[in-house]
Parts: sequence; C-alpha cells; structure tokens
Amino acid sequence: MSAEPGRLERFPLAALPTPLTPAPRLARAIGYTELWVKRDDLTGFVLAGNKARQLERLVADALAVGADTLVTGGGPGSNYCAGAAAAARVAGLRCVLVLYGDPDRGSDRDTPPHPNLALARWHGAEIRFTGATDRASVDPMLDQVAAELRAGGGRPYLVPRGGASVVGTLAYLEAAGELAAQLETVRVRPATVLVAAGSGGTAAGLVAGAAAAGNPWRVLAAGVSRPPEETATRMLRLAEQAAERLGLQPATAADVEVRDARGPGYGIPSAAGERAAQLAGSAEGLLLDPVFSAKALGVLLDRPELPGPVVFWHTGGQAAALGHLIAKTPHEVPT
Repeated sequence: MSAEPGRLERFPLAALPTPLTPAPRLARAIGYTELWVKRDDLTGFVLAGNKARQLERLVADALAVGADTLVTGGGPGSNYCAGAAAAARVAGLRCVLVLYGDPDRGSDRDTPPHPNLALARWHGAEIRFTGATDRASVDPMLDQVAAELRAGGGRPYLVPRGGASVVGTLAYLEAAGELAAQLETVRVRPATVLVAAGSGGTAAGLVAGAAAAGNPWRVLAAGVSRPPEETATRMLRLAEQAAERLGLQPATAADVEVRDARGPGYGIPSAAGERAAQLAGSAEGLLLDPVFSAKALGVLLDRPELPGPVVFWHTGGQAAALGHLIAKTPHEVPT
C-alpha cells in the first residue's frame, strides 16, 4: 500500500505549473472561436511531457514503500517508458522495462532506434522484449518480471503500461486544480478540456478533478489506443479510485466522454492528426506527436462545433514527433 492515503507525495521532477497560453492564430486556422493550450509538453523533465507529473507520484510511492526497482512497460517508442527510465535513474532506483515486439525481427542495422528507446537505454534501463507485436503481451510479462525480482530478494514497484495506476491518476486530479487556478487568473470559463487518452490515466485524473469541483468544464478524451467504450470504462474506474483515495465526490459514467481518434490504428498517423500537426506548427510553433497530441487536436478539426472556449491539453511527445518528421521525405515536411 502507499505511504499515506489522502496525501499526494511528490518526488520533484517537473517544472510546475506548466503554462496556459492562448492560441488565437490556431483557432482562426481551424475556424474556431477561442482556444487555449495547456503546455504539459513543457514539464521540463527529459522529454517526458505529461508523464513527468505521473512519474513524480509513482517514484515517490515506490520510495515510500521501500522499493528498489521500477518495473513497467509499453512500446519501443513509448514516451512514458523513456521518462520512467530517467525518473528511476534520478531517484536511485533500478528500472526494468518490458516492451512489446522483437528487436531481432525485421531489424535494420542502418536504421537507428526510436529516440525514446535510445533515451531509455541511455538512462540505464534493462530492456526486455516480449517477442510479440500485441501490446497486451506486456501485461503478463510485467507480472513475471516482478515475481522473478521478488524471488531473488528484490523489492519491485510494478506500474501498469502508461503509468495508469491510481497513484499516477492522482497527479492529474491535482493538475485539474492547477488549471482551474490559471483559468481564474485569465478569467476564462472553458466549456471543454480536450486531451488524448491512451492508457487513460491522464484523462481519468482530469475527469476526477472536474467532478470533485462540480464539473466546471467537460473533459473530452480523444481515444487513440482502444475502442472508445473500453477507454471510457478504464477512465471511470481510475477516476473513481482516485476520488476514493482522497475522499472526494466521485465521477459518474455521465462525466466520461471519449471520441474515437485512433484513425488507422494506435501509433499510425491519421489524416486528421497530420493536418492538426501542420496547422499547430505553422500557426503557433507547437510540435505535436502523431501518436497522441496530433490525433487529439484532430478531433477539434473534425468537430469545430464543440462547445467552447476549448482548452487543448498538450501532452508532449517531442521525441516521437521528431522521429516522425525525420522519417518523412523532405518534400513531405511542411515549410
């Protein structure tokens, strides 16, 4: 169990609060009225983006319970996994990452690894591949690794893919309060907060925070990983657990809204996401990754009638964004 229920322990990693900035040029380019951007791409810890907030709580909890190893996983290009490796190193913890895929299957010695995988290795993480392309193959192997470490006398701290545990969710429940304070300062009352949802912890925390405050805005999650119904179920469960942990008013199913933003599939750029990334870059100098943030903003491009003002929660992903741009041929990169 965690150090003390009801407390938000923090191992400082992120530069908080992150800015809340107006995006009038992007709003005009989309044909929208008023758009603001919550800049969690600027958390300042390696290139972890939004995951820095969750890792602060997860690492603090791991240290509080006496763990010596952070065990978690995801994909070879995971922004979260790279951040986890860095956070563990800074905190003096060992890190074991379980990644789906097979590094020896279809490998090309002339092709460099994904920037996030390179970052994870540089920070000293032990990498174990499942050998299967199915993302779900990570989950049983995480349990196996944790059991192996315990059998050897280790003290692993096991975190689900994406940091989507109740402890990680608490970070974004608190972030909702940070946003509320910033909105009060600029005297803006948004109707919608738009955020990408993969494993669901970030969006779940924002839903929990909004519900605890009486739902001053609607959280709209752009589901980029799973079917919307599955994403909504995961989000509601995490939001309920986070509220219970702090003794707050819980969210209900009516508070959870997920739009399908997967496009051709998880990790595969979508047409709407590519348009959104080009507009965000040319209008505001924002760098959006094709896996999460671009697809989330793509929801606004496809549905400009969403109630506004809108706050777009930029979750980061610079390494993935740069990797995507480098992979493009020169004539495909916008100038």
